[in-house]
Amino acid sequence: MENNDELREIISPADIQRRVEELGADITKDYQDSSLVLIGILKGAFIFMADLIRHIRLPILVDFVRLQSYGASMESSGQVSITKDIELSIQGKDVVVVEDIVDTGYTLQYLKEILKLHEAASIKICCLIDKKERRKVPVDVDYVGFDVKKGFLVGYGLDYNEQYRNLPGVYHLNPGYEPRAYIPSDR
Repeated sequence: MENNDELREIISPADIQRRVEELGADITKDYQDSSLVLIGILKGAFIFMADLIRHIRLPILVDFVRLQSYGASMESSGQVSITKDIELSIQGKDVVVVEDIVDTGYTLQYLKEILKLHEAASIKICCLIDKKERRKVPVDVDYVGFDVKKGFLVGYGLDYNEQYRNLPGVYHLNPGYEPRAYIPSDR
């Protein structure tokens, strides 16, 4: 499928699906009597969120926000801006923000402050991958798929310069290689 020198699988598609199902069950249990809104952070969280909502056994509303902090770099700039705001009213509702990866914390710290202005009843965070040792600002993550310590990760929605999102697992990208589009063999 890929050049092994370029990409190394660290989380298999089967492990992801198992964990996403567990996260959906946890959220279902925690929000039985709530008016729940899931807000996905585009673009990275769209695959994770699509799978996650299939395992939440509650009526939910879904919205998206788009933030920018990376651009074409492998490092966060620390400067976050909104390029697409939420469209639903979250006033008085419980919110779970769905993110692909939490590392420096800049993006989620900024988003939580913005969402507080919308007067949500509560705001919690669900992420596929948590990289706690990279935190620059404190952010509490309530639902974590996987803790990963090192490496630049791609696949299952995670990208580098808009490439690799469509990989079915999560892979460590060797930074010595230029990104290339992954084309599944059945096309």
